[in-house]
Amino acid sequence: MGLSSKTIALVKSTASDIEQNAEAITIRMYEVLFNNYPETKFIFGNAASDQHKKLAALISNYAANIDNLIVFSDAVEKMATAHVNVDVQPQHYPMVGNSILMAIKDVLGDVASDEVLQAWREAYFFLADILIAREKELYSQK
Repeated sequence: MGLSSKTIALVKSTASDIEQNAEAITIRMYEVLFNNYPETKFIFGNAASDQHKKLAALISNYAANIDNLIVFSDAVEKMATAHVNVDVQPQHYPMVGNSILMAIKDVLGDVASDEVLQAWREAYFFLADILIAREKELYSQK
């Protein structure tokens, strides 16, 4: 099942705001994540110092291209491989998702209405399901 047309429209409508504030969103996301879910810190133990910039670029790109997800096939493969290398598990995705949504709300303020946040929630978990499925395949090959 794909994303609803309403979700696609709402996410795309925020693409410019997300792009302009992407680094602030990801910096805030990591603050929220590590504060609320300290058990996730191990995942990022060896992360590059510019990890927040990589995530910011991904989120911006996802927002801008949510109606053309084929452009993400290479990014999904890279992310899934990296996630398997640091032992990301399906239970980590809600923690990260909740943190991203809180960060979007904190940084974008009124732009991040309940309707927009619900669209981002749907979009995030749609992508998370794709990653989880690919990671399951990669784990089975270990």
